[in-house]
Amino acid sequence: MLARNLQAPRIQQRCVFVDVFREQARSYNKKYNIMSTAHSTASLRFAEHDRTHRLVTWRLMPLLLVCYLFAHLDRINIGFAKMQMSHDLQFSDTVYGFGAGLFFIAYALFGVPSNMALDRVGPRRWIACLMVVWGLLSTGMLWVESARGFYLLRFLLGVAEAGFFPGILVFLNRWYPARRRAQVTALFAIAVPMAGVLGGPISGAILENFHDVGSLRGWQWMFLIEGAPVVLLGLVVLKYLPDSFESVGWLSTEQKQQLRTQLSNEEQRKTITSFSGILRDPQVWLLVAVYFAVMLAVNTLAFWMPTLIHGAGIGRDSQVGLLSAVPYLAGCFFMLGCGRSSDRHRERRWHLCVPLLMAAAGIAVAGLAPGNALLVMSGLVVAGMGASAALPMFWQLPPAFLSNTTQAAGIAMISSFGSIAAFLAPYLIGWMRDATQSASLALYVLALFIALGGLLVLRTQAAIVNPH
Repeated sequence: MLARNLQAPRIQQRCVFVDVFREQARSYNKKYNIMSTAHSTASLRFAEHDRTHRLVTWRLMPLLLVCYLFAHLDRINIGFAKMQMSHDLQFSDTVYGFGAGLFFIAYALFGVPSNMALDRVGPRRWIACLMVVWGLLSTGMLWVESARGFYLLRFLLGVAEAGFFPGILVFLNRWYPARRRAQVTALFAIAVPMAGVLGGPISGAILENFHDVGSLRGWQWMFLIEGAPVVLLGLVVLKYLPDSFESVGWLSTEQKQQLRTQLSNEEQRKTITSFSGILRDPQVWLLVAVYFAVMLAVNTLAFWMPTLIHGAGIGRDSQVGLLSAVPYLAGCFFMLGCGRSSDRHRERRWHLCVPLLMAAAGIAVAGLAPGNALLVMSGLVVAGMGASAALPMFWQLPPAFLSNTTQAAGIAMISSFGSIAAFLAPYLIGWMRDATQSASLALYVLALFIALGGLLVLRTQAAIVNPH
């Protein structure tokens, strides 16, 4: 009896312990199920968003990519034409450099008005109009007979192209949230190195094989063959490019709501909501300085790479064209890898700083021994990788500051100031070559400014430019 009385409290304690344990286990299971359900819901939502963005990319990007490829090809083919055109028309390097750069003076002057017109007219009609006009002007380069005509057509071509690239950036920013834009912009901007990969061999082959065919010189055939398709592409854009995701039939109501929600949530974090705010914000002017460096790198290669390769001892036009494709091909892979890495790590600054420093180092190396083909090509490959990756990576930064209402003007303004660098790069090299019979000093100066631009990237605010 006494033993039974002593065991009773122990049994009661055990029962209490078991009840507490069961309650804790039940609470843990409930909490775990809630967390598991939340995780599953988030994963499902992310998968749905991923499917929506893949659909948008497949619908938009092929046409935009081809359009930008021809835009950049029509911009840089003057670099290949120089080898024959300067000889036929007796242009000095200064005349060529000034004419090549004059394109960007017009680009700077008309970038903002053109982008404002895009907002008023709509992306589809405005971009189609620009493409038809610049296709006709690029084709018209075959009739150039004097420096004055050369200057005029290059300026008008800049007017026509001024709204295309910044306009497409604004267009894409209204379809994709920030965390998706690095890969998408890299995919679009891959047209820049691809224009070099395809344009180099094609332009070289046209120059060599069409020379004096049908009373036209090789460079005249090149402008005709590479300019006329743009007019047809403009008509395709007019028919197939949508103005916004709200107007398309290939997105469901739920998918449109996904895009609407993602973009509206981002809009609340923007700090610049007026054009006067653009002009007053020091971060915008910092971006202008960085883009100045990006454009120095891109256009040094675009306009002078064929000449640098030719000066290193490569004589035939077709060989120059093939070798010009190598830096751009390396740039294609590096650009895509850099964009993917940036989105995966949600980091922007170092993914722009490092490519700019690479471009600066490569351009400096190309100037060390102008007659050494191996050294020149090594420098150009490194510079091509850096410049190719820097261009799309830069354009991840402005949307972090600019609201939808100010993106058209803000992006166009930054692009316009960058175009001044695009004018200076070819002109400075041409002037220095005429003055010193070498491009080395000009390449060193350009490399210095590009490196400074790379370091300025680190002055931007990581908390703002890195996607949330």
